[in-house]
Amino acid sequence: MTDTAPPAPGPFTIRSLILSVYLPTFFFSVGEGAVLPIIPLFARERGASVAVAALIVGIRALGTLLLDLPSGVVVSRFGDKGAMVAGTALVALVAVGASLSGSVVVLAALILVMGGGWAFWQVARLAYVSEVTPVEKRGRALSILGGVSRAGTFVGPILGGFLGNHYGLESAFYAQAVMGLAASALMFINVRSPSESEALRGHRLAGGLVAMVLESRRILLSAGLVVIALQMLRQVRDVFLPLWGDSIGLGVAQIGLVYGASSLLDTAMFYPAGYVMDRFGRKWAGVPSLITLSIGLLFLPVTSGFYGYTLVAMILGIGNGLGPGIVMTLGADFAPQTRRGEFLGLWRFISDAGSAGGPLVVSLIAGVASLGLAAVVTAVLGLTGAVLMWRRVPETLRRGE
Repeated sequence: MTDTAPPAPGPFTIRSLILSVYLPTFFFSVGEGAVLPIIPLFARERGASVAVAALIVGIRALGTLLLDLPSGVVVSRFGDKGAMVAGTALVALVAVGASLSGSVVVLAALILVMGGGWAFWQVARLAYVSEVTPVEKRGRALSILGGVSRAGTFVGPILGGFLGNHYGLESAFYAQAVMGLAASALMFINVRSPSESEALRGHRLAGGLVAMVLESRRILLSAGLVVIALQMLRQVRDVFLPLWGDSIGLGVAQIGLVYGASSLLDTAMFYPAGYVMDRFGRKWAGVPSLITLSIGLLFLPVTSGFYGYTLVAMILGIGNGLGPGIVMTLGADFAPQTRRGEFLGLWRFISDAGSAGGPLVVSLIAGVASLGLAAVVTAVLGLTGAVLMWRRVPETLRRGE
């Protein structure tokens, strides 16, 4: 009798990520989108002031930022699958708790934990995709992931608004719980575990995060600064468009129409952007994205009517659409195999810090000068990031790896 070896896995296909990554991401994003516009309204129902309700919304992002680094360590120690399943399940449980909370303080604490669950989900999902996807297909795989996530956050608010209007605001949290549990179950069934690299990481945690930072300091000081610039531009786009539209006398309906068209154009470009990353290189997506976003912000202060405002909004939509998944792709490419989870936790922390810093910079400059000057300063930061990426960040597309 002869022993037969188990069949070797076939070549990787992006289609293989549908049940393990893309569909769970869509469910999770729908749930997230369903509660984001509901959270401040729910807080107001519980007696919070407008300022406190806004603070509770921000607490979620703070929870994500605080747990980015710990989630990377957990991924390295326990593996991608466990962290993804636990993170989505945690968000589902917290959503149920939030729906039942009668105190603003309890609600705020639960929203903070919800942000932490999001951090675990983000880091573990990126670690898994970067592990199973060949480098020459990562751009498409991760740009599709970004597109699926955006589609979910488009559907989610519609669902949340419908449920909140007909069944009470707490029903949006129940929808998030159902979506989170569905995502968790799909990943538990379809994500393979443990992987070889997870086993490697589990045995090489000596030195920990500090050693990894020292080893990766050149990448973090070049590519990390580029990521901060890009994330700042992406976030301030969401600030500038409504505020500048209001400052030039446009109505809410006009601003909403233009913003929606810009977002639609942005979302429609995710696959071509991924193809560019995998065919020509990461820089050919990241640098044009930074430049186009910066040009849009430079032109924004000279617009004074609906058509000029619409043109700038479309430029910003194209700029953002040129780079979906670029931050995740660079993180996956740069992550060392034996400390992937820790590196990606730090990478997410840098990315989230840029996202949080963008609106803060706008607020500070607009407070002491003007909104137009804030747009120009942010555009200069973006152009600086484009030069830094082109000149200092190594191209990570290496075929045949």
